[in-house]
Amino acid sequence: MTTLHSGPALGTHPAGGSLPSRAETREQLSRATYDLLVIGGGILGISTAWHASQSGLRVALVDGGDFAGATSSASSKLLHGGLRYLQTGDVRLVAENHFERRAVSRRVAPHLANPLTFYLPVYKNGPHSAAKLGAGVFAYSALSAFGDGVGHLISPAKARRAVPELRTDNLRAVAVYGDDQMNDARMAVMTVRAAVESGAAVLNHAQVTGLRFTGGRVTGADLKDGMDGTEFGVDARLVLNATGPWVDHLRRLEDPRSEPSIRLSKGAHLVLRRTAPWNAALATPIDKYRITFALPWEDMLLLGTTDEVYEGDPADVAVTDADIHQILDEASLSVRDQQLSRELMTYSFAGLRVLPGGPGDTSTAKRETVVTEGSGGMLSVAGGKWTTFRHIGRTVLDKLETLPGRPLGSDIEPTSRLPKMLPLPGISNPQAVTHRLLIDGGAHGDGIARDTAHHLARHYGSLAFDIARLAYERPELGERIHPDAPEIWAQVVYARDHEWAETADDVLRRRTTLTIRGLATDGIRARVEELLSRRSG
Repeated sequence: MTTLHSGPALGTHPAGGSLPSRAETREQLSRATYDLLVIGGGILGISTAWHASQSGLRVALVDGGDFAGATSSASSKLLHGGLRYLQTGDVRLVAENHFERRAVSRRVAPHLANPLTFYLPVYKNGPHSAAKLGAGVFAYSALSAFGDGVGHLISPAKARRAVPELRTDNLRAVAVYGDDQMNDARMAVMTVRAAVESGAAVLNHAQVTGLRFTGGRVTGADLKDGMDGTEFGVDARLVLNATGPWVDHLRRLEDPRSEPSIRLSKGAHLVLRRTAPWNAALATPIDKYRITFALPWEDMLLLGTTDEVYEGDPADVAVTDADIHQILDEASLSVRDQQLSRELMTYSFAGLRVLPGGPGDTSTAKRETVVTEGSGGMLSVAGGKWTTFRHIGRTVLDKLETLPGRPLGSDIEPTSRLPKMLPLPGISNPQAVTHRLLIDGGAHGDGIARDTAHHLARHYGSLAFDIARLAYERPELGERIHPDAPEIWAQVVYARDHEWAETADDVLRRRTTLTIRGLATDGIRARVEELLSRRSG
């Protein structure tokens, strides 16, 4: 298919029903009293809303920006057991992480997760010996019940065949293990959709301006619609503060005397064009605890991450020149120089890890989830890992069930009786979806290009057929947004009408991969904004 530079106006609505308008959603939120109001649309808040609505609670979810608009779309894109935790002796945590990783990648969202082979290079004078890393990856795979094969050692020559840009000077051996990878923004949006399909009411770009109190208890929030300035409110029996790096900001609205409960660690990443195919990822030890990643991701190369204390405004977190220098310098331990040119960089991003408050180095701090209750009865949840997002949602719901004086009622399904493996929308075999898209496309003119079909299958699962239908009905929507990316214009319309995309960044950064590929040109941005302005209602 060709690139769309100009032409007739693009379509407005896909087949099937669209989302309610923002005005309709505001009215719904204002009119009802909810069992649970979740403030914060990162993955912790989204997962809690999903599980709570599944249990029968009446749930509302709001976020001041886009869903997964901050830290939850700035991760290392991994579902992993946490190899470094073996170094600290936390075997139980690794086993739990592996269970959740396998649950998501095999049964909950196999259409959104990809298995990925990892190489740990062992260099002369490195922080770990080949024997130690060989034993480590064997134990790591054993804790995963050998579901990804047996961790083992291979020769530098064999590793170089899979990763041509691997630096082999002083390379003694390479340890091999398996984990999984995802597009975090897409996984989050699909989880929002699962929550809505379970009955939750959701609204992004809705900033909390204050909390509502009844008899000294927090019973809702006042909000301002960031798109048109409309002020409204939501009443709820219980409010959950899941605002991530902003958790203490909201706690101070409940009680100005609240002491800090968390600390923040900044993690920066770089995205580069690849100079050669990568069939495995590199996880290179920096010191006793830290590892730097070089990950093939979305046809690009993802490098990172940093780990340093952050004390500024969470809204101001950004990648600095010092971050870029550090990431490239650390990557050069195992990646050849020609792959690390700054000219290959297409994008950089930084997120904030939320860690429990206390002393110690952030690089050795456990990624624990902490749930606390404030003086006004508001619950606050912070911390955790992307890999365990399902478990965290269930953990928070368990906490809600045991709160004194607020029984959920006999009509509410306890967490213990919820299905253990609730699938996300679109669950399917992505290879089968790709094949079907190519066959169906052959009956519609030029059809869908193979890379586009693969991309749609891996980011939408069976919902890709809805996007393909848009392209068949309106051929201009089947054209590529940019010649160097697999996305088509139908995805923009779909994001607008079915995925709560309100701004160009919502589409270009989180519903598609145009921004991370460095392809979000001014012309494309203007065309996306034009499409978004045609939202019904």
